[in-house]
Amino acid sequence: MSDLQATVARAADQAGSHSTAPALLLQASAALGRLAELTSAATEGGRRPFRVPPDWQPGLSELAYLVYLLADQTGVDLDSTVRSLADRLGADAAGRHGSANGEHAASRWFAGDS
Repeated sequence: MSDLQATVARAADQAGSHSTAPALLLQASAALGRLAELTSAATEGGRRPFRVPPDWQPGLSELAYLVYLLADQTGVDLDSTVRSLADRLGADAAGRHGSANGEHAASRWFAGDS
């Protein structure tokens, strides 16, 4: 477990803010929705280029905090898992460097196909 994940878990313990995994997932979904609302407002519904709005950092931090709480609640070590994923994606991209399939493979991964 990373220092950040342990810090988040301690803060949640001190604040008494632990929730069940389904409740945390709903809270994370709501936080993501708030980021989408900020994006929509900042781009006037997608008609303007995206510029990071003033409320972006606290909104993104809230989402990250909730993801760390969800990981803690479900026993996931985010540090090692994210590092492993980044290594795998980096290796996959390096193997496809210059290939038209690289973009297609990335879109499949982000759609949930790993």
